[in-house]
Amino acid sequence: MLLALTLSTFLSGCLREKQPDRSAKVYIEHQDGKYTLVRNGKPYSIRGAGGESHFRKLREAGGNTLRTWDTTHLAQILDSAQMQGLAVIVGLPIPNSGDISFYNNPEITTTRYRALLSLIKRFRNHPAVLMWCLGNELDFPYKWTYGDFYDSFNELTDMIHREDPDHPVTTTILNFNPKYIFNIGLRCDIDVISFNIFSNLPLLRKDLDDLAWFWKGPYMLLEWGINGPWQGTEQTAWGAYIEDTSKKKADIYQERYRQHMPLADPRFLGACVFFWGNKQETTHTWFSIFDENGHASEAVGAMQDIWTGQSSPVTYPEIKYMLLNNQGARDNILLNPSASASAEVLLFKGHDRIRSIRWQVFREDWYRENRINSTKKLLPITTAENSGQNLRLSFSVPQEEGPYRLFATIYDHAGNFASCNTPFYVVSPP
Repeated sequence: MLLALTLSTFLSGCLREKQPDRSAKVYIEHQDGKYTLVRNGKPYSIRGAGGESHFRKLREAGGNTLRTWDTTHLAQILDSAQMQGLAVIVGLPIPNSGDISFYNNPEITTTRYRALLSLIKRFRNHPAVLMWCLGNELDFPYKWTYGDFYDSFNELTDMIHREDPDHPVTTTILNFNPKYIFNIGLRCDIDVISFNIFSNLPLLRKDLDDLAWFWKGPYMLLEWGINGPWQGTEQTAWGAYIEDTSKKKADIYQERYRQHMPLADPRFLGACVFFWGNKQETTHTWFSIFDENGHASEAVGAMQDIWTGQSSPVTYPEIKYMLLNNQGARDNILLNPSASASAEVLLFKGHDRIRSIRWQVFREDWYRENRINSTKKLLPITTAENSGQNLRLSFSVPQEEGPYRLFATIYDHAGNFASCNTPFYVVSPP
């Protein structure tokens, strides 16, 4: 009994809630069991997206917040966001705790400290700043051998709180990790914990309940969305992840948000969908809500429906599936070098609205550095353009053995697009 009381006293002391400074531009209020983010004196619920572009389209879709991962072009991003009435969660990149050589070197950590101090002083009064996010998907190990990491992390959070009391500080962890939450609570001083959660989102409510004996603080989701190219996602026999069509992705965004986002939780401050832009991650289409030229996919309409409660008036192309030699991605398609092959895209509806289709063959992107997917887009091996009247392709299979993908991108007359792709493997006959 005495041990239980001692532990309870210890935890309550470590997690004692600070009283908010209600004169601050942004602070977190806690009243009657509910946490509220307050900005410029008014409650602020985050309807956000991660990215650094398409500000106007974010506002028009009902979004109000942009989340960045670093400070590249930060002045331009903040100014553009302010023009569109958007707030920005500014990402402050720091190495993960496992980079022992970084955190054990006082000269390097001091240089990082001074650089972030200068940045905080420069932008702390910008009206578009909502809060600071120190690090992304950091690990918070329990071993005391990571003391230099915690010392550096806490020096930075203390500096931000001191230099900019007007804006809260958060950090993100991957998925819901009780060990990391425990260590953040005991060894760090941040204002709100943020999660990056994708396929594990259906587990979040239960995870929160299971840890409520220790932690009942506010939280946000700074990345959420469709399943990514990682464990749990379907693969071909040679390990190529199978990507959903843009139509299927749009449906998943809506379903996942409405069914699994903890919207009624009084601790929940809001979420940012991933990714409001175009990026390479296994493919150039997997997480891209826009194409490389800024055209919108159906995911934009899905987010407008989510954020505003009103269906988008825009009609997007809707791909049902692609067939390659009359097979789908799950059929483990094997093709011979230089053979003739045929592909076809089938739509749910709207054939008359299709302007064009672009076909491209890419090598499979296997490259990983430090177990992180490459963000460098590959060059296509072949590209073909057809009018919207012809959604079929005949092509010659690449000569070199190995894994590839065939992509199809369909555009309507309004410039909106839909995409799909099919992995295949080129193998010489025995």
